[in-house]
Amino acid sequence: MKNIVADVRFIGGLVFAHLLMYFTFQDKSIFWYIFSASLLLLISYSIIMGEVEDKASFGTYITYGTLSGFLLYGLFWTGYSLFDLLSLPLVNQVEQLYGRFSPSFIWHYIVLILIIVPGEEVFWRGFVQKRLMKHTTVKVSIIISSLLYTSVHFYSGYWMLAFAALIAGLFWGWLYAWKRSIPLVIVSHLIFDLLLFVLLPFN
Repeated sequence: MKNIVADVRFIGGLVFAHLLMYFTFQDKSIFWYIFSASLLLLISYSIIMGEVEDKASFGTYITYGTLSGFLLYGLFWTGYSLFDLLSLPLVNQVEQLYGRFSPSFIWHYIVLILIIVPGEEVFWRGFVQKRLMKHTTVKVSIIISSLLYTSVHFYSGYWMLAFAALIAGLFWGWLYAWKRSIPLVIVSHLIFDLLLFVLLPFN
């Protein structure tokens, strides 16, 4: 762990990500503009600082990515259904999240698919977790990278979003550690987001 703390590129990337995400969540009216630009910058940082890993064939990452995306959506749907059944106030926060952060224009969906989803996976799994895996065990790297991924979501002001990021981060972190394929995790993330925001939204 001492080595990773001394890793200037790693620490610099985290500071950079926190600054970008802090400004991303400040103004709802320009959220999608800043979010898109932030992920483009994080993609660039990740590529400059390291190579994107892909140890799975095309068929593998399409198949596993699609199935895992449906699996994660099913997990979230089950949790939401339980909250709704128990009439917990958490359901209201989910509706607020949809109201504030859901894509609403065609270009939102385009940047979600082409920039935001790939950017999050390239940076948080392909850069942060991959770098952690060089200095810690696989389990520890998954946990730490997921906590770091969660931390930037607190700037949104919604703890439910941070909690969702933690669950998703652990899932995608495990998936990346298992198959060592960023394209696979991108497909999984993409399927999950399309189900969550387009095909079968909770609200």
